[in-house]
Amino acid sequence: MPFAQNTLSLHVYAPPLVDEDRRPLAVVEGMEGVLQGLLLDWRVSDDHRLLPLTRRDAWLTQSRTHGGFPLVCNGDEHYPVSVFGVGEPAGFGPGGQALLEVHAELPLEDSVLAVAAKLLEEVAEGARASWGHATPFDAAVDISRQTRDPVHKPEAAPRGLPVLALPGRLRSPEIPHRLGWLNYWSADAARAIGFPDPARDTDLLSRARRTATGGWVVALTEAPLDLDDPAHLEFLKRAYARFPEIGGRATP
Repeated sequence: MPFAQNTLSLHVYAPPLVDEDRRPLAVVEGMEGVLQGLLLDWRVSDDHRLLPLTRRDAWLTQSRTHGGFPLVCNGDEHYPVSVFGVGEPAGFGPGGQALLEVHAELPLEDSVLAVAAKLLEEVAEGARASWGHATPFDAAVDISRQTRDPVHKPEAAPRGLPVLALPGRLRSPEIPHRLGWLNYWSADAARAIGFPDPARDTDLLSRARRTATGGWVVALTEAPLDLDDPAHLEFLKRAYARFPEIGGRATP
């Protein structure tokens, strides 16, 4: 199930999986509970065939792929929804700690956009993530290009956006690596970046909501982030200026 450009990319970053960890199942059930009619009970075989999962819950709890969990999807090539997890080794993780990265892809259409904030919340809190984001594919690609290796990729970031440090250079997993359209910050992540400040965050707070665990879901813009829109690009630049901790840009 290849990812298309007209998708909403959802990424969250959480502690590594342990044996018999039920967080992958919590993520999947959270998505199913938000998006009406969604059933993620198919997998993709090694030869790229769709196969039904008759014992999905047990399979998902027990299966591991390189520190993560294998892709499950809805089996609908005309309306593809998928989610999987990958492990980030401690040597490459922030603060020298391993991570679980959960990635979901959904159609960028009205039925998804209407519940996108709740989807991000359910995936993030099901995974017990520190932070995450949901961003249209095209904007997510440009934002990912902000990360630069000062030795091997010293070029400027696209669109005049700030350069972000490699994840392994961040001091702790609670510090978000980047921004997106919809941003999930756990209570610890919000504290690490200094959100909210009632005096400076009036605009962001108008598009934010608190989660059951004390985290936040914060939208940068009302409409899905489009970096070809000068107003949206300016919103993104202002948000980076407001939170210099994000991406490891704060002065020690």
